[in-house]
Parts: sequence; C-alpha cells; structure tokens
Amino acid sequence: MEYVDYYKTLGVDKNATADDIKKAYRKLARKHHPDLNPDNADAEKLFQQLNEANEVLSDPEKRKKYDQYGANWKHGEQYEEARRQQQSQSYGQGNPFSQGYDGQHYSFEGDDGDYSDFFASMFGNRGAGRKTQFKGQDYRASVQLNLTDVLKTQKQTFTVDGKNIRITVPAGIEDGQEIKIAGYGGSGTNGGPKGDLYITFNIQNNTNFVRKGNDLYVKQPLPLYKAVLGGDQTINTIDGTVKLKIAAETQNGTKVRLKGKGMPVYKNEGVYGDLYVTFEIEIPKNLSEKEKELFNQLAEERHIS
Repeated sequence: MEYVDYYKTLGVDKNATADDIKKAYRKLARKHHPDLNPDNADAEKLFQQLNEANEVLSDPEKRKKYDQYGANWKHGEQYEEARRQQQSQSYGQGNPFSQGYDGQHYSFEGDDGDYSDFFASMFGNRGAGRKTQFKGQDYRASVQLNLTDVLKTQKQTFTVDGKNIRITVPAGIEDGQEIKIAGYGGSGTNGGPKGDLYITFNIQNNTNFVRKGNDLYVKQPLPLYKAVLGGDQTINTIDGTVKLKIAAETQNGTKVRLKGKGMPVYKNEGVYGDLYVTFEIEIPKNLSEKEKELFNQLAEERHIS
C-alpha cells in the first residue's frame, strides 16, 4: 500500500495540535474546493486527499494508529494479533498456516519478512479457510452553503459513486461540521460491510452578522437625535425585522440582547440563540446654519467652551 504523508498533505508537522490541523484543513479545503476550481482534476484530487488526511489526523484514535502503522493503520490491530499468535508458536514447528497461502503479501513499516509472511498467511487465502473480512473504504464529500441556507432544515441531494443520495440537513449546522451516513462508502472486502460517507459542511457567511455558536452579533447605526431623545428603531435580524424601543440618552457602544433572534440550535427544534446589537451613534453631517446655531446654544447651556 502506498504510504501517504497526511501531515505533509495538510502542511503541518507531527506535533501539530488538533486546532492546528483544523485550521490548516479549512484553509486548504476552501482554496481547492471543486466549486472554486471547476474542470480542474488536480484540484479535485487534492481536495479528496485533504479530506482523507483530515479524517485521520482529526480523530485521536485514528491518528495514533496512523503514527504507529503508517499506510496500514486501518489493519494495525489485526496485525498485532497476528504477531502475538506467531510469537506463541514453537519456532521449531515452522509456520502452521503456510499451506494454502496464495502469495498475497502485506507489508508494514518496521516489519521483517517473517512477520509480513505470517500476517499474509493469517489474513490471506487459507486454502479452504475463510478470508478475513474488511470494511470498505470511507467516502468523503464537501458541501458549501450560505449562512441563510441553514436557518431552516432542508433536503440536499448528492451523487456519490454514481448513486443519488438525498439527506436532511438540520437547521443550525455549523461551518466545518461533519455528519456521517453509514453504509454509503465503498464495498467491503471478502463480504465485509460497506464503508461510510462523511459530509463536511462549509458555511459561508453571506450576511453582516457575526456568528459565534448559536448567537449572532451586529453593529447598528443609531442617529444622534434618537440616541439623545429616545424613540423607536427598526432592527434587522437575520430573518426579518423587529422594532426596538430606544431609551433616551443611550450611549455609544451600548449593547442589547434580543433573545431568541439568533441561529437555530442544531437538532433542537424551536430553540434559538440570541442576537446582540451594539449601537454606534451617527454624528450628523452637512449641518445647516440653523442646526449649528442650535448646537451652539446647547453647548452654552451645558457650559461647554
């Protein structure tokens, strides 16, 4: 099996933290996404390699096996079992599994020929024996959606391995979140189970809101006169508008919370985060002579020189 250096694929070293790996993957996945590189076979291949590397290195257990067994990390446990069984045999009796060996050879980093041959005899064709079953290859796909697309639960159709798969995308799904669809990967070996399909969602923010988890943040311009005197102010939310009562003498930078006006909570129907609005007071421009006179009167009233 060809060895693939997943660390090199993502451009990180072997001591990279989980956060380092996540950031590197997101940056490269967006750059080489097939939607941004149409008709580019190299970009599509690299994108698949990035997904594969991220799948392994972002999972602590898979990463541990990969660091130990390299390209053969998926079958590391079977190999260790084979090694233990060989060690329990008497060296004077030879290899009891050698008869019926079909010549299939599994090589592992750091193994000598005896262990490799023994592993092959254990997991290859044993004459009349049954071949060991292996789960099929996992498939990976990436979907790009806008932030406004995930305000409601929706259906999405994907074509994987020539088959159309229609799935439900729950409202509130986050950027970089991954879902697993069992049994939609590659076919297993020797009758083993099919692999799984992993879909990563890239959520592009097409709004002026800042998303932090389930909450949204926005800066709202507020006319000076309304900040001083108070009144009603229409506030844009991500899915509509609300009218907010502004208190007199509202200060610049005042923050208010609109409960339940944030993002829908993933797989929690009817529950929403909050919207935080920060007011930025607008200073009037192009004042008329009358307005300047009134501001001067206010300054004198408050003894401002």
